[in-house]
Amino acid sequence: MHLRSGVFLIGKSNSGGSNTVPMTEEELEESSPISPLVSPSPSHARNHSLSPGGVGGAGPSSPSGQDGNHQSGTVTPPPYSGPSTSSIQQVPPPQPKGPQKFPGLPKLDYRLYSPPLFEPSADHTTIKSTAPYLSTNVTAMVSLIRAQSTIPPKPQVHVTGKRGSHKIDFAIKLNLMPLLVPEDPKQRIDYIRCVAEGEVAFRGGTKPSTEPSVGDAGLEEWVRRFVHDSHSIKSFTLERVVANLDVNWLEGQIRSMIASIGYKGIVTVTFPVTHAKVVVQNPDRVNKFFTGITSFITGKNKYEVVKAVWPFATHKNGEAGRRCVVQSEETWWREWRDVVRYAIATKRQGWVTNEDKLESIMEGVGKGLSTVDWGPDS
Repeated sequence: MHLRSGVFLIGKSNSGGSNTVPMTEEELEESSPISPLVSPSPSHARNHSLSPGGVGGAGPSSPSGQDGNHQSGTVTPPPYSGPSTSSIQQVPPPQPKGPQKFPGLPKLDYRLYSPPLFEPSADHTTIKSTAPYLSTNVTAMVSLIRAQSTIPPKPQVHVTGKRGSHKIDFAIKLNLMPLLVPEDPKQRIDYIRCVAEGEVAFRGGTKPSTEPSVGDAGLEEWVRRFVHDSHSIKSFTLERVVANLDVNWLEGQIRSMIASIGYKGIVTVTFPVTHAKVVVQNPDRVNKFFTGITSFITGKNKYEVVKAVWPFATHKNGEAGRRCVVQSEETWWREWRDVVRYAIATKRQGWVTNEDKLESIMEGVGKGLSTVDWGPDS
C-alpha cells in the first residue's frame, strides 16, 4: 500500500494472498486527482523513501524514462503530504544551567538573596533562619556562608529635603550596588574576612570581647564552635560590608548641588545598606515568645566573627595605587549629577534609576537647570 498525498492505492501482495480487488486503470483515473506516478531519481529516492513500498515509493517508470510530469529534462518530485506541525510534539528548549542572567544587571546569582527556609526582615537588611540542619551541621553551615559571601550587599544613597515640621519636598534613592560588581567576573576582588587577633567582636558570648581566639583556623573553626555550643539560644551572623567608598566626598557633592538650585530647607543625606546580614539561629524550643523571654533572662551567645567584604576600590580615596572596581566616585557623580538635580528639582519621591539617566543622555533632561521655585515654606 502506498500513501500519495492522502490517496491510498491498493494492489495485490507479492504472495498473491491479498483479499482486495485491484482497481482498473479507468477506475483509478476516475477516483484519483493525482497525475500518474513517476519513478524518482536515485537521489530523490534516497531522500524520500522510508522503506520498500512505504511513503515516497514510486510506481513503474515508462520505457522511455519520461512521462507527463517530465518536462524540459527535469523530473518533478512526487507529491508528498507530511504530518501537520500541530501533530508534532513540541519539545521545550533546554534550560540553561547555573544562575539566570539579566541584561543590564550585575552578573550575580540572585536566587541566593532568598534561600529556602530564610525569612527577610521588614527593612530587607537581614535574612534569618532557624532551620535545624544549619545550626547542627558544620559542613552545611560553612557551605551556606561561602555561598552567601558571593553576592554583595545593596548600598544606597538617600537624599531628603524637608521644610517645616512635616513638609517633605523631595526624597530620592539611588542604588550603588552596580559599583561593586565588575563586568568581568575575573576582576572581582571581594573576599571573606574573619575577626582578627585582639579585635573586639561577639565571639560566642553575650558581650563583645577579644577572646576566645582561633588563630589561623578561620571560618571552619568558628562554625564548629557555634555548632557545638550547648547554650539554649545561639546565633551566627555573616555580615556583608562595603569597603573604600568615599561617602563623605559624595555627600559633599550632593549638598553643594542642592544649594546651587536655591533650596533652603533641611537636607539629609544617608548611605544605608540593605541585604547586609545572614543570621542562623538554633530552633525555638517552644515558640518565638518563649525564646524571647529566655534570651532576655539568660542572654544569647552571638557569633559575629565573619564578614564578606565587597570593596568599591582597592584603597581609600586619595591613597596611591588606588583602583576602582567599576568607576571612581568622581566619574559616578559626573554621570549622575544632572539626573539627581532634575529629580530633586521636580520634587521626586522615590527611586532615581537608569531610565532617568537615559533620558538625561538622550534628551538632555536636567541639563542647564539653575534655580527652582520651591514655593512657601508651609
